[in-house]
Amino acid sequence: MALISIFDVLGPNMVGPSSSHTAGACRIALLARKMLGEAPKEVAFTLYGSFAKTYKGHGTDRALLAGVMGCSTDDERIPKAYEMAEEQGLAWHFSRNETETEVYPNTVDISLTGVKGKKISLRGESVGGGKIRIARIDGIEVDFTGEYNTLIIVHKDKVGMAAHITRVLSEERVNIAFMRLFREAKGDTAYSIVEFDGELPQNTQQKILEKQDVENVMVIDVKEEI
Repeated sequence: MALISIFDVLGPNMVGPSSSHTAGACRIALLARKMLGEAPKEVAFTLYGSFAKTYKGHGTDRALLAGVMGCSTDDERIPKAYEMAEEQGLAWHFSRNETETEVYPNTVDISLTGVKGKKISLRGESVGGGKIRIARIDGIEVDFTGEYNTLIIVHKDKVGMAAHITRVLSEERVNIAFMRLFREAKGDTAYSIVEFDGELPQNTQQKILEKQDVENVMVIDVKEEI
């Protein structure tokens, strides 16, 4: 028998008319902002499927803009996202891709550039009820939901990398919920996605970075406010 939670009945706390088109869009963009790790300077959104067809009517554009500026789904500033972006000097661009049909209906590509020059691109899917899936980072296919605190380790696909990551997390007493490896090709750039319970001890990120061929470590605290 399927179990139905109160979340499934009531939906997420949100500002906007649609859990898929506003709450989900905002969550994807907020996750992108946390992965960037600095204030955004420029952002480009490419919308697919129903996102492309209804993004202005359902407030998807405002939700996406607000998310990359650090707003959560229930932030009352979402309807004024364009005014916020102008105040913060954020340059934005929206485009619709209605020729690629082999994508999930509510899909967005986000390309972000930060004020310190850092860049990141990702593809997110809003899968209903405010829930999301991150399907791509910097062109490499991945799969995680952002429901857990998450480590995203960018590294070369080398022997011993998974052992290094799990050893550091074990030493820091971090309880791993899920860990998956995604790569473009053998020996090329890879992403280890670690979803974990609780908080990350202060020095964990730096300890992972100490190993040769680890290029970057992103930390997503799902409850952290920006």
